[in-house]
Amino acid sequence: MMMQETKEYEQLSPTAGQIILEQLPERIRNAIVARAVEIDYPVEAVIEMAIAGYLDPHAIGFVDCKPDRKA
Repeated sequence: MMMQETKEYEQLSPTAGQIILEQLPERIRNAIVARAVEIDYPVEAVIEMAIAGYLDPHAIGFVDCKPDRKA
């Protein structure tokens, strides 16, 4: 019997996103919130994209996909 590999994707929680956001300078915090509103993404996803873009300029920008949202 062959076992299927499962991939676990880690995402920043909304709580962790708020904690990080609160520690940032006001102008950066405002820019992240404005970008989240502009692209209709959760703040924590925008923080992840900012970090990914800094670490890898060729990182996916999530332009064509929306993160899963729990109702």
